[in-house]
Amino acid sequence: MAKAEKEKELNFEEAMDRLEEIVSELENGDVPLEKAIDLFQQGMKLSQVCGSKLEQVERKIEMIVEEDGELRKKTFDTSESGGSID
Repeated sequence: MAKAEKEKELNFEEAMDRLEEIVSELENGDVPLEKAIDLFQQGMKLSQVCGSKLEQVERKIEMIVEEDGELRKKTFDTSESGGSID
């Protein structure tokens, strides 16, 4: 199985955990240049996976919000209101 396919199968928490490991390893500074580049590339892919999963959740929140006993579409507000649903 290719590395990219494996990363897409990770759930959000697993991807974030691996991303945190990569960041920690890179911040340590004891990584050879070639490995650092590889880790950076892995981190970027994991970041995209996490972003995609967050977008999926955001779309679900936008699509289904219960209001007065009826289901209505509402947008997810990430602005100044602290990310709450208005």
